[in-house]
Amino acid sequence: MKISIGCDHSALDLKNDIISHLKKNGHEVIDRGTYSYDSCDYTDYGYQVAKDVQSKNVDRGIVICFTGIGMSIIANKVKGVRCALVSNKDAAVLTREHNDTNCLALSAKYTGKVLAFEIIDEWLKTEFSNNERHKRRIDKISKYEEEF
Repeated sequence: MKISIGCDHSALDLKNDIISHLKKNGHEVIDRGTYSYDSCDYTDYGYQVAKDVQSKNVDRGIVICFTGIGMSIIANKVKGVRCALVSNKDAAVLTREHNDTNCLALSAKYTGKVLAFEIIDEWLKTEFSNNERHKRRIDKISKYEEEF
């Protein structure tokens, strides 16, 4: 799978650990930054990842900041991106099965490396359920996006 990943300065170590984990598991990774501990705006990096997802340049995106909240907000501003801030394996599965998320937000503060790996592994291997009610809801989200 091809994955775009981006972070702010607070999440650099976790991002680099995740990149190693993804590559070790056979995934291709596009690293959108940041590449230093210098203070930066998470929006710049989350937006680049979300644009990769939108353009279908990648299969999925992962965004990480201190809480994960800001990254999830910026990613969800991009039409066609469904990003969820996830803090446990169960939510990782459900957000794929029910919401067909194509972008995952993580918190560098609240998610340790081992848990992040577990969340990502579950999220990447879980398929969308194709359940009619879930498809109907995703279709509504897509329709709402057309209003902007």
